[in-house]
Amino acid sequence: MVTSFTLKDVASSWSPLPSIGRAIANTQIYILDRHLQPLPIGVPGELYIGGVAIARSYINSPELTAEKFIVKDGNRLYKTGDRARYLADGNIEFLGRIDNQVKVRGFRIELGEIETVLAAHPQVKEAVVIARVDQSEGKRLVAYIVPKQHLDTSELLCYLKQKLPEYMLPSAFVKLLDVPLTPSGKIERRALPAPLSRETRNISTDLIPPRTATEEVLTAIWSDVLGLEKVGIHDNFFALGGHSLSAMQVIARLRETFKVELPISCLFDYPTVVELDRQISEYRQKEAGEQGSRGAGERGSGENSSPSALL
Repeated sequence: MVTSFTLKDVASSWSPLPSIGRAIANTQIYILDRHLQPLPIGVPGELYIGGVAIARSYINSPELTAEKFIVKDGNRLYKTGDRARYLADGNIEFLGRIDNQVKVRGFRIELGEIETVLAAHPQVKEAVVIARVDQSEGKRLVAYIVPKQHLDTSELLCYLKQKLPEYMLPSAFVKLLDVPLTPSGKIERRALPAPLSRETRNISTDLIPPRTATEEVLTAIWSDVLGLEKVGIHDNFFALGGHSLSAMQVIARLRETFKVELPISCLFDYPTVVELDRQISEYRQKEAGEQGSRGAGERGSGENSSPSALL
Protein backbone atom coordinates (compact mmCIF):
# COMPACT_ATOMS: atom_id res chain seq x y z
CA MET A 1 0.00 0.00 0.00
CA VAL A 2 1.45 3.36 -1.04
CA THR A 3 -1.66 5.57 -0.69
CA SER A 4 -4.34 6.01 1.95
CA PHE A 5 -7.81 7.54 2.09
CA THR A 6 -10.14 8.31 5.01
CA LEU A 7 -13.88 8.01 4.47
CA LYS A 8 -15.66 10.42 6.80
CA ASP A 9 -19.09 9.73 5.40
CA VAL A 10 -19.36 6.64 3.20
CA ALA A 11 -22.96 7.28 2.20
CA SER A 12 -22.30 10.76 0.85
CA SER A 13 -18.73 10.52 -0.43
CA TRP A 14 -18.61 7.11 -2.10
CA SER A 15 -18.78 7.10 -5.90
CA PRO A 16 -18.33 4.60 -8.75
CA LEU A 17 -14.68 5.69 -8.88
CA PRO A 18 -13.65 6.31 -5.26
CA SER A 19 -10.44 8.12 -4.55
CA ILE A 20 -7.41 5.99 -3.66
CA GLY A 21 -6.21 8.87 -1.53
CA ARG A 22 -2.77 10.43 -1.22
CA ALA A 23 0.75 9.11 -0.96
CA ILE A 24 1.75 7.80 2.47
CA ALA A 25 4.85 9.11 4.27
CA ASN A 26 8.18 8.77 2.41
CA THR A 27 6.37 7.89 -0.84
CA GLN A 28 5.81 10.02 -3.93
CA ILE A 29 3.07 9.57 -6.52
CA TYR A 30 3.48 10.94 -10.06
CA ILE A 31 0.89 11.12 -12.85
CA LEU A 32 2.91 11.27 -16.08
CA ASP A 33 2.15 11.30 -19.81
CA ARG A 34 3.78 9.04 -22.41
CA HIS A 35 6.79 11.37 -22.51
CA LEU A 36 7.20 11.09 -18.72
CA GLN A 37 6.06 14.68 -18.22
CA PRO A 38 3.87 15.55 -15.20
CA LEU A 39 0.20 16.17 -15.94
CA PRO A 40 -2.02 18.87 -14.39
CA ILE A 41 -4.99 18.26 -12.11
CA GLY A 42 -7.81 16.39 -13.80
CA VAL A 43 -5.81 15.06 -16.77
CA PRO A 44 -5.49 11.24 -16.86
CA GLY A 45 -2.08 9.65 -17.17
CA GLU A 46 -0.03 6.73 -15.91
CA LEU A 47 0.66 6.40 -12.20
CA TYR A 48 4.30 6.12 -11.11
CA ILE A 49 5.53 5.49 -7.57
CA GLY A 50 8.72 6.77 -5.99
CA GLY A 51 10.25 6.78 -2.52
CA VAL A 52 11.65 4.35 0.02
CA ALA A 53 8.91 1.77 -0.60
CA ILE A 54 10.15 1.03 -4.11
CA ALA A 55 11.85 -2.35 -4.56
CA ARG A 56 15.19 -2.68 -6.29
CA SER A 57 14.12 -5.13 -8.99
CA TYR A 58 12.11 -8.22 -9.91
CA ILE A 59 13.90 -11.39 -8.82
CA ASN A 60 15.54 -13.22 -11.75
CA SER A 61 13.72 -11.04 -14.29
CA PRO A 62 16.02 -8.37 -15.73
CA GLU A 63 13.72 -7.72 -18.70
CA LEU A 64 10.71 -6.98 -16.50
CA THR A 65 12.89 -4.90 -14.19
CA ALA A 66 14.08 -2.76 -17.11
CA GLU A 67 10.47 -2.32 -18.27
CA LYS A 68 8.92 -1.41 -14.92
CA PHE A 69 11.67 0.56 -13.15
CA ILE A 70 12.83 3.88 -14.58
CA VAL A 71 14.98 6.79 -13.46
CA LYS A 72 13.61 10.33 -13.88
CA ASP A 73 15.41 13.42 -12.65
CA GLY A 74 17.62 11.24 -10.48
CA ASN A 75 14.67 9.49 -8.82
CA ARG A 76 13.92 5.80 -9.19
CA LEU A 77 10.26 5.27 -10.14
CA TYR A 78 8.04 2.22 -10.55
CA LYS A 79 5.78 2.13 -13.61
CA THR A 80 2.48 0.73 -12.30
CA GLY A 81 0.52 0.41 -15.54
CA ASP A 82 -2.43 2.05 -13.75
CA ARG A 83 -4.34 4.95 -15.24
CA ALA A 84 -5.18 7.73 -12.78
CA ARG A 85 -5.55 11.46 -12.33
CA TYR A 86 -5.17 14.03 -9.58
CA LEU A 87 -8.34 15.55 -8.17
CA ALA A 88 -8.67 19.18 -7.17
CA ASP A 89 -8.40 18.28 -3.47
CA GLY A 90 -5.06 16.52 -3.99
CA ASN A 91 -6.43 12.98 -3.86
CA ILE A 92 -5.92 10.49 -6.69
CA GLU A 93 -8.66 8.83 -8.73
CA PHE A 94 -7.97 5.38 -10.17
CA LEU A 95 -9.28 5.03 -13.76
CA GLY A 96 -8.27 1.49 -14.73
CA ARG A 97 -5.35 -0.21 -16.38
CA ILE A 98 -3.25 1.29 -19.18
CA ASP A 99 -2.93 -2.13 -20.81
CA ASN A 100 -6.72 -2.15 -21.30
CA GLN A 101 -6.28 -0.10 -24.49
CA VAL A 102 -7.45 -1.86 -27.65
CA LYS A 103 -7.84 -0.99 -31.32
CA VAL A 104 -11.29 -1.63 -32.82
CA ARG A 105 -12.36 -0.57 -36.32
CA GLY A 106 -9.30 1.68 -36.58
CA PHE A 107 -9.96 3.51 -33.29
CA ARG A 108 -7.80 3.24 -30.17
CA ILE A 109 -10.11 2.72 -27.23
CA GLU A 110 -9.51 2.74 -23.48
CA LEU A 111 -11.73 -0.01 -22.11
CA GLY A 112 -11.47 1.58 -18.68
CA GLU A 113 -13.20 4.73 -19.95
CA ILE A 114 -16.22 2.71 -21.07
CA GLU A 115 -16.27 0.77 -17.79
CA THR A 116 -16.14 4.04 -15.87
CA VAL A 117 -19.19 5.43 -17.68
CA LEU A 118 -21.10 2.17 -17.26
CA ALA A 119 -20.28 2.01 -13.55
CA ALA A 120 -21.69 5.51 -13.11
CA HIS A 121 -25.17 4.35 -14.23
CA PRO A 122 -27.44 4.11 -11.15
CA GLN A 123 -28.66 0.60 -12.07
CA VAL A 124 -25.21 -0.89 -12.73
CA LYS A 125 -23.47 -2.65 -9.85
CA GLU A 126 -20.37 -3.75 -11.79
CA ALA A 127 -19.21 -3.52 -15.40
CA VAL A 128 -16.43 -5.09 -17.45
CA VAL A 129 -15.73 -4.38 -21.12
CA ILE A 130 -13.54 -6.50 -23.37
CA ALA A 131 -12.74 -6.70 -27.08
CA ARG A 132 -13.83 -10.07 -28.46
CA VAL A 133 -12.83 -11.48 -31.81
CA ASP A 134 -15.68 -13.26 -33.62
CA GLN A 135 -15.15 -15.04 -36.92
CA SER A 136 -18.26 -13.48 -38.45
CA GLU A 137 -17.83 -9.94 -37.09
CA GLY A 138 -14.15 -9.45 -36.35
CA LYS A 139 -13.13 -7.53 -33.23
CA ARG A 140 -15.94 -5.87 -31.33
CA LEU A 141 -16.65 -4.45 -27.88
CA VAL A 142 -18.73 -6.49 -25.46
CA ALA A 143 -19.95 -5.13 -22.12
CA TYR A 144 -20.64 -7.45 -19.17
CA ILE A 145 -23.04 -5.97 -16.64
CA VAL A 146 -23.95 -6.99 -13.09
CA PRO A 147 -27.18 -4.99 -12.58
CA LYS A 148 -28.43 -3.82 -9.20
CA GLN A 149 -31.94 -4.74 -10.31
CA HIS A 150 -33.83 -4.91 -13.60
CA LEU A 151 -31.86 -3.09 -16.31
CA ASP A 152 -33.12 -2.33 -19.81
CA THR A 153 -30.17 -2.56 -22.24
CA SER A 154 -31.86 -0.18 -24.69
CA GLU A 155 -32.06 2.42 -21.91
CA LEU A 156 -28.41 1.75 -21.06
CA LEU A 157 -27.44 2.25 -24.71
CA CYS A 158 -29.21 5.62 -24.80
CA TYR A 159 -27.32 6.59 -21.66
CA LEU A 160 -23.97 5.61 -23.23
CA LYS A 161 -24.73 7.57 -26.41
CA GLN A 162 -24.93 10.72 -24.31
CA LYS A 163 -21.51 10.05 -22.75
CA LEU A 164 -19.38 8.31 -25.39
CA PRO A 165 -18.64 8.64 -29.12
CA GLU A 166 -20.23 6.11 -31.46
CA TYR A 167 -17.06 4.05 -31.95
CA MET A 168 -16.81 3.41 -28.19
CA LEU A 169 -20.30 1.91 -27.84
CA PRO A 170 -20.29 -1.83 -27.04
CA SER A 171 -21.84 -3.99 -29.73
CA ALA A 172 -23.29 -6.38 -27.15
CA PHE A 173 -24.46 -6.37 -23.55
CA VAL A 174 -24.34 -9.53 -21.41
CA LYS A 175 -25.97 -9.56 -17.99
CA LEU A 176 -24.20 -11.55 -15.27
CA LEU A 177 -25.01 -12.49 -11.70
CA ASP A 178 -21.35 -12.06 -10.76
CA VAL A 179 -18.12 -11.20 -12.56
CA PRO A 180 -15.77 -14.24 -12.64
CA LEU A 181 -12.64 -13.78 -10.54
CA THR A 182 -9.27 -15.48 -10.33
CA PRO A 183 -8.14 -17.04 -7.00
CA SER A 184 -6.25 -13.80 -6.32
CA GLY A 185 -9.45 -11.75 -6.71
CA LYS A 186 -8.75 -10.24 -10.14
CA ILE A 187 -11.27 -10.28 -12.99
CA GLU A 188 -10.98 -13.48 -15.02
CA ARG A 189 -11.65 -11.99 -18.45
CA ARG A 190 -11.06 -15.29 -20.24
CA ALA A 191 -14.02 -16.77 -18.36
CA LEU A 192 -16.48 -14.17 -19.61
CA PRO A 193 -19.05 -15.86 -21.88
CA ALA A 194 -19.57 -14.97 -25.54
CA PRO A 195 -22.87 -13.26 -26.47
CA LEU A 196 -25.26 -15.85 -27.81
CA SER A 197 -28.50 -14.18 -28.89
CA ARG A 198 -29.93 -11.06 -30.43
CA GLU A 199 -31.16 -9.88 -27.04
CA THR A 200 -27.54 -9.30 -25.92
CA ARG A 201 -26.75 -7.17 -28.96
CA ASN A 202 -26.45 -3.39 -29.00
CA ILE A 203 -29.38 -3.23 -31.40
CA SER A 204 -33.12 -2.90 -31.27
CA THR A 205 -34.75 -5.43 -28.94
CA ASP A 206 -37.57 -5.75 -31.47
CA LEU A 207 -36.42 -5.98 -35.07
CA ILE A 208 -38.45 -3.41 -36.97
CA PRO A 209 -38.66 -4.27 -40.68
CA PRO A 210 -38.38 -1.70 -43.49
CA ARG A 211 -41.48 0.40 -44.22
CA THR A 212 -40.49 2.13 -47.48
CA ALA A 213 -38.84 1.07 -50.72
CA THR A 214 -35.65 2.93 -49.80
CA GLU A 215 -35.49 1.28 -46.37
CA GLU A 216 -36.03 -2.09 -48.07
CA VAL A 217 -33.02 -1.54 -50.32
CA LEU A 218 -30.87 -0.19 -47.48
CA THR A 219 -31.54 -3.16 -45.19
CA ALA A 220 -30.74 -5.51 -48.09
CA ILE A 221 -27.41 -3.73 -48.69
CA TRP A 222 -26.51 -3.86 -45.00
CA SER A 223 -27.45 -7.54 -44.76
CA ASP A 224 -25.28 -8.35 -47.76
CA VAL A 225 -22.26 -6.29 -46.67
CA LEU A 226 -22.39 -7.43 -43.02
CA GLY A 227 -23.32 -11.03 -43.75
CA LEU A 228 -26.50 -10.90 -41.64
CA GLU A 229 -29.82 -12.56 -42.32
CA LYS A 230 -31.97 -9.67 -41.05
CA VAL A 231 -31.41 -6.02 -40.21
CA GLY A 232 -33.85 -3.69 -38.46
CA ILE A 233 -34.29 -0.08 -39.49
CA HIS A 234 -33.14 1.17 -36.07
CA ASP A 235 -30.09 -1.12 -35.81
CA ASN A 236 -26.76 0.67 -35.58
CA PHE A 237 -24.47 -0.20 -38.51
CA PHE A 238 -21.33 -0.31 -36.38
CA ALA A 239 -23.03 -2.15 -33.54
CA LEU A 240 -23.84 -4.87 -36.09
CA GLY A 241 -20.11 -5.31 -36.75
CA GLY A 242 -19.57 -2.64 -39.39
CA HIS A 243 -16.21 -0.89 -39.70
CA SER A 244 -14.51 1.64 -41.98
CA LEU A 245 -13.94 -0.84 -44.83
CA SER A 246 -17.51 -2.16 -44.81
CA ALA A 247 -18.73 1.44 -44.56
CA MET A 248 -16.87 2.20 -47.81
CA GLN A 249 -18.64 -0.76 -49.43
CA VAL A 250 -22.02 0.58 -48.33
CA ILE A 251 -21.25 4.06 -49.68
CA ALA A 252 -20.21 2.52 -53.02
CA ARG A 253 -23.45 0.51 -53.17
CA LEU A 254 -25.48 3.64 -52.38
CA ARG A 255 -23.72 5.50 -55.19
CA GLU A 256 -24.51 2.68 -57.62
CA THR A 257 -28.11 2.14 -56.47
CA PHE A 258 -29.39 5.63 -55.68
CA LYS A 259 -26.97 7.73 -57.78
CA VAL A 260 -25.99 9.78 -54.73
CA GLU A 261 -22.53 10.97 -53.71
CA LEU A 262 -22.49 10.69 -49.93
CA PRO A 263 -19.25 11.00 -47.94
CA ILE A 264 -18.26 8.04 -45.76
CA SER A 265 -18.63 10.31 -42.73
CA CYS A 266 -22.37 10.35 -43.42
CA LEU A 267 -22.64 6.72 -42.31
CA PHE A 268 -20.73 7.50 -39.12
CA ASP A 269 -23.02 10.44 -38.38
CA TYR A 270 -26.24 8.63 -39.35
CA PRO A 271 -25.60 4.93 -38.61
CA THR A 272 -29.18 3.60 -38.80
CA VAL A 273 -31.31 2.81 -41.85
CA VAL A 274 -33.93 5.38 -40.79
CA GLU A 275 -31.36 8.16 -40.47
CA LEU A 276 -29.60 7.24 -43.71
CA ASP A 277 -32.90 7.10 -45.59
CA ARG A 278 -33.58 10.64 -44.44
CA GLN A 279 -30.15 11.80 -45.64
CA ILE A 280 -30.66 10.22 -49.07
CA SER A 281 -34.05 11.97 -49.40
CA GLU A 282 -32.52 15.33 -48.45
CA TYR A 283 -29.68 14.79 -50.93
CA ARG A 284 -32.15 14.03 -53.72
CA GLN A 285 -34.22 17.13 -52.92
CA LYS A 286 -31.10 19.28 -52.90
CA GLU A 287 -29.96 17.84 -56.24
CA ALA A 288 -33.41 18.39 -57.76
CA GLY A 289 -33.40 22.01 -56.55
CA GLU A 290 -29.93 22.68 -57.95
CA GLN A 291 -30.87 21.15 -61.31
CA GLY A 292 -33.99 23.29 -61.41
CA SER A 293 -31.95 26.40 -60.68
CA ARG A 294 -29.43 25.53 -63.39
CA GLY A 295 -32.23 24.93 -65.90
CA ALA A 296 -33.87 28.26 -65.10
CA GLY A 297 -30.51 29.99 -65.38
CA GLU A 298 -29.85 28.48 -68.78
CA ARG A 299 -33.28 29.52 -70.06
CA GLY A 300 -32.81 33.02 -68.72
CA SER A 301 -29.40 33.29 -70.33
CA GLY A 302 -30.82 32.22 -73.70
CA GLU A 303 -33.58 34.84 -73.54
CA ASN A 304 -31.16 37.65 -72.71
CA SER A 305 -28.98 36.79 -75.68
CA SER A 306 -31.85 36.83 -78.21
CA PRO A 307 -31.88 39.63 -80.81
CA SER A 308 -35.11 41.09 -79.38
CA ALA A 309 -33.53 41.38 -75.95
CA LEU A 310 -30.66 43.37 -77.38
CA LEU A 311 -32.93 45.97 -78.99
